[in-house]
Amino acid sequence: MKRYSALALLKAGLNGQRGWDRAWRDPEPQKNYDVIIIGGGGHGLSTAYYLAKVHGIRNIAVLEKGWIGGGNTGRNTTIVRSNYRQKPLHDLFDFALNLWDGMSDELNYNVMFSPRGALFLGHSDSDMTMLAQRGDALRCDGIDAELLSRDQVHKLIPLLDMSRDARFPIHGGMTQRRGGTARHDAVAWGYARAADTLGVDVIQKCEVTGFTMDGGRVTGVETNRGSIGAGRVGICVAGNSGPVAAMVGLNLPIEAQTLQAFVTEPVKPMIDTVIMSQSLHCYISQSDKGGIVLGGDPDQFPSYAQRGLPARIEKAAAEAIALVPALSRLRMVRCWSGTTDMSFDGSPIISSLPVDNLYLNGGWCYGGFKATPASGWCYAHLLATGASHALAAPFAFDRFAHGATIDEAGVGFMPQLR
Repeated sequence: MKRYSALALLKAGLNGQRGWDRAWRDPEPQKNYDVIIIGGGGHGLSTAYYLAKVHGIRNIAVLEKGWIGGGNTGRNTTIVRSNYRQKPLHDLFDFALNLWDGMSDELNYNVMFSPRGALFLGHSDSDMTMLAQRGDALRCDGIDAELLSRDQVHKLIPLLDMSRDARFPIHGGMTQRRGGTARHDAVAWGYARAADTLGVDVIQKCEVTGFTMDGGRVTGVETNRGSIGAGRVGICVAGNSGPVAAMVGLNLPIEAQTLQAFVTEPVKPMIDTVIMSQSLHCYISQSDKGGIVLGGDPDQFPSYAQRGLPARIEKAAAEAIALVPALSRLRMVRCWSGTTDMSFDGSPIISSLPVDNLYLNGGWCYGGFKATPASGWCYAHLLATGASHALAAPFAFDRFAHGATIDEAGVGFMPQLR
């Protein structure tokens, strides 16, 4: 496959952008694969890529019922960071952040990773104490975290309402300067192209409708394009993990909820970092096209709809405008929502399941996009070796039975809080 380069782009520009190869093939399903990954989002495609590149397994199929990246990969707010409080989480996400840093070069595809910083706001002395504790935990593990005073936050984002009578007074903040954003579509496309180059079959419009079993072992999948055999099958369908696992009779500790976001009309650069408030659960960033991207809480009830409640948009917009009053002058041009896998401790599941040859990567709640490369890396290790990667070992399926849950304080709303 042709390698992208500045020279190739220049030549194509002089030729009217004609002559580009297809980014990935459109293969028909084979009868058998060593590994089948259900789900063609960023996590499924990155898993296939690392399986092929790191572990040398090339007889792989990624089955996607729609088009790749059409699920949660294309429905998030593109924020990338690793400043979680719990050690298993910040270790996993920081591994991802290191992979994000070199992803464009590795995939030969510009994923537009922009380390513009990720700032948590503190609205009270209690908030600042919690941010300081989180920052200490991160720095003890060598992960960057910087506690900022009120004046430092104001200097970083002059448009914030810093007045003493502000609806949400700002006492300071904590920033991770390596955090930022990345282009979500490009992540799916980049991994698909790189995996395809290594021989992976990326098969779109191929919906899994059931599993084939032999003596209690999964031996393949049933699809709308026929039966396909597999040595191992990995579920990687964020938002739909429950229904897919239910096909083999498994009841997961996951609840699906709708999480929505929206974007304003494009404007000149006005916010050059990612702003977050965990007290409000509001997040604000400016896209590369200039639109202000905003998000808030999920709908807080089980749903598989991909259309959220207007009340949630109103709440998030009111909070964002209270923080940055200048946003009140912008027009909202688009909103969207995704179906999130809300696990009952707010942490993901990367694990084998109580059915032989069947594995799960799901339950990412709010954090799936930022984890994409680490998720794929660890899931590929599990599918290749049958054993958990050290970074993923705490996220086993049976932790809920053993009382070893990983509750991330301040991660946001979770099902057990409802």
